[in-house]
Amino acid sequence: MPLILCIETATKLCSVALARNGVVLAARDLESDKHVHAEKVNVFIAEVMQEAGLALKDLNAVAVGIGPGSYTGLRIGLSAAKGLCYALGVPIIGIGTLRTLHDAARSVQPSPSGEVWPMIDARRMEVFTQKFDVKGNGIGEAAPAILDEAWTVAHAPATVFGDGADKAAALWSGAVGIAHIQGIRPFAAAMAQEAEKRFAQGAFDDVAYLVPTYGKAANVTQPKKRTAP
Repeated sequence: MPLILCIETATKLCSVALARNGVVLAARDLESDKHVHAEKVNVFIAEVMQEAGLALKDLNAVAVGIGPGSYTGLRIGLSAAKGLCYALGVPIIGIGTLRTLHDAARSVQPSPSGEVWPMIDARRMEVFTQKFDVKGNGIGEAAPAILDEAWTVAHAPATVFGDGADKAAALWSGAVGIAHIQGIRPFAAAMAQEAEKRFAQGAFDDVAYLVPTYGKAANVTQPKKRTAP
């Protein structure tokens, strides 16, 4: 009965959960535009351990969301997870954030209609998304997509959810065959069963080489050179 700490910081949501044998014992969640991950993730870890009456040394593994999503958020979550794994000598389990978002939605809507598309906000009308079949299997790779009328025509019937889908509520309301489940987020509690399954399979990641899946390259610009007075 493995005790697994789950950490998810790929979006505006900072989320931590503690689970034993796939059952959540304690959880903390905070969604904020201020990106409080650096401030809250270690506090939340301490709080869930205390609530469960357990110590970090009792952990058998740490599961962490690896994106796609926020560069800063992902780095903070992965750094916290790696630090614990190195210190405690326990394995790390990297779980895609779209997988977690999918599993969170299935707990609300077990039988979605059509194709299933979890969506993570990537600014403007762009999202990170991936198709899942009715059995919950991911199809293809996570990739950016532009949400517009052409997307709805190409993919209907479909079920969409996540903060990326929520920002396009007006688009879905006028689309035929698109079911929008509002308010779904990649809560760390939704990682519990996938993490337990991976633990049972011994499907661990290399703590030294596990890196986030950001979704697209960073938009880095060089500062303008100042002209001499």
